[in-house]
Amino acid sequence: MSDANVKSPFPVFDGHNDTLLKLEIDELKGTKRSFFDRSETGHLDLVRAQEAGFAGGLFAMFVPSNPDQDFSKSFDPKDPANYQEVEQKQAQDFTYRLLERAEQIEAEADGEVVICRSAEENRAAVEAGKMAISLHIEGAEAIDTEFYALEDFYKRGLRSLGLVWSRENAFGYGVPMAHPASPDIGPGLTGAGRDLVRACNRLGVLLDVSHLNEKGFWDLARITDRPIVASHSNAHSICPSSRNLTDKQLDAIKESEGLVGINFHVPFLRPDGAYARDTHLNIIADHAAYLMDRLGEDGVALGSDFDGCIVPNELSDVTGLSRLLDLFDARGFSEAVIEKIAYKNWISALEKAAA
Repeated sequence: MSDANVKSPFPVFDGHNDTLLKLEIDELKGTKRSFFDRSETGHLDLVRAQEAGFAGGLFAMFVPSNPDQDFSKSFDPKDPANYQEVEQKQAQDFTYRLLERAEQIEAEADGEVVICRSAEENRAAVEAGKMAISLHIEGAEAIDTEFYALEDFYKRGLRSLGLVWSRENAFGYGVPMAHPASPDIGPGLTGAGRDLVRACNRLGVLLDVSHLNEKGFWDLARITDRPIVASHSNAHSICPSSRNLTDKQLDAIKESEGLVGINFHVPFLRPDGAYARDTHLNIIADHAAYLMDRLGEDGVALGSDFDGCIVPNELSDVTGLSRLLDLFDARGFSEAVIEKIAYKNWISALEKAAA
């Protein structure tokens, strides 16, 4: 289909990246860089994205417990400092900083980057060769329980939300980065969490179950009337990390006509859960094939976690995406299916969430 490290044969609309956070942390550390310059730092910038055929995706606004933590370089899953609760006001202020960073990128991009507020806008941007940003909140600490902040973030472009990251908040309980472990850890959604699900349904905000514990997952599944999405998770049957989804969860996602975006973080891919950068890309294809069997061709997409994870060396950064799509081709996925995985399924999911 293509040569390695060249433009992808299809535009790629990715379900999750932490690039806004990475840019913010770089500036806080005194190593400020421009999103518009090609860099050897991080996984994603506009130059490398255009080289790779990366057309956009869900750009996460995430508030870390430890602001010094660079998830794309290292992460200690056993360090409790990485899971400390974050106060609502602190989280809201930090999230607004990330939102303003996205708005500044759009303002300075001369039309090359667009914050999109509908599936139609995403589709139009992708077809025009522009980068489509769909704003996502990862872990709803920034949202007050009266949802005034939710309404304001929505007016400024928020279209996707994960109730929790891997820690407790006012809405529910996240899973730790444990291996081997079940996602069935802790209680279900709080009353505020159930109300937040209904509020997101009302607004047409996509609900993301990545990081949510299993009891919370089933609470959300009972309440929501929209497709269930895991923006950056994998198959627990292949890699028994608490961050991955069991077969029963996958069946519920299929029943809701939702999808799973495949996470490139190596400990969520490998059966042994090792933090090994020499992991072969075949393991990503293994998860894709397994998820295809459980969810069907409309239920599988990409959720890289670029700038928030440790990717296989073969992938390296966004410029390695063509290697992955070539591997899907070599594994027997049809071009129509690869095109769905690359971008069409995400556009469809955003459309169904807003319907």
